[in-house]
Amino acid sequence: MADPIRPHLGTIRAVTHVVPDLSVIRAAYGDILGYRVVAEGTVPPATAAGWAAPAMAGRAYLTLAPSCGTPVWLRFVQSNAAAGWQALTTHGWNATEIVVQAVDDLAARLDGTCFRIIGPPKSLQRFPMIRAMQVLGPAGECLYFTQVGDGSGLDLAQAAGFVGHVFIVVAGGADLPAMFATYGTFGNEIDPPVSTLVQVISWANNLPPETEHAHGLIKLPQGTLIELDAYPDVTRPRARPEGELPPGMAMVSFDMDDPGLLDALATVPALLPGGGTSACLRGAAGEWIELIGPA
Repeated sequence: MADPIRPHLGTIRAVTHVVPDLSVIRAAYGDILGYRVVAEGTVPPATAAGWAAPAMAGRAYLTLAPSCGTPVWLRFVQSNAAAGWQALTTHGWNATEIVVQAVDDLAARLDGTCFRIIGPPKSLQRFPMIRAMQVLGPAGECLYFTQVGDGSGLDLAQAAGFVGHVFIVVAGGADLPAMFATYGTFGNEIDPPVSTLVQVISWANNLPPETEHAHGLIKLPQGTLIELDAYPDVTRPRARPEGELPPGMAMVSFDMDDPGLLDALATVPALLPGGGTSACLRGAAGEWIELIGPA
């Protein structure tokens, strides 16, 4: 049950990926997924300092929005250090889940493109009205595309366009209780971990497909979620250059309207459409957590 006293994480506002080549991202997400550019430029020094990543100052960035206009963004920052990164093998943020209207039609569109399907469309065993696939993008990023049908009884976001917005973000790490403790400082409702097959984790780490992995959920507003996964022993903390964000899926931004918490943290102007303020925390798996305060 949600705690009314502690501050609550709001809905997902943005996901930041550190990638080696923005031009590849611009073409792939624009031409294939229909995302459009809503901001671009270079990271201001104040923003980089607020991220506790001063070496990101001056790096080129690109912010994309789904064609339907839902205000949840994908932000990409360029760094040569991200070349060769692969999701699902190191600790931190690892998967970005996007709600779509017709996952099988999207799979057909992705065939032969720079988006590689690693888990073809499949209905969930417990909720057959939910159908999902898993994909690796052009910078090694892991994307889940999920079609949410009627009748699940779950409070999940719906796609407002063929390819909608991010509604679930997934972090993995070696110490699941410590990961949950990070988010336990907030008052959001938690679904405790259960162990199930997560075949993309097993596939990425050369484990038998029948291997089970523990995972649980942090519930957020507007049908959005954080999933926390226990990663196998073969995975390692993500290496990153001094002063930079982690390569790959680096940071997730959440709405935060609690003035007391924001006042207690160092805030800078948010580098997102709509403005506001930004303050950063770091989770137990090395994931960057950006809190976005009101403008």
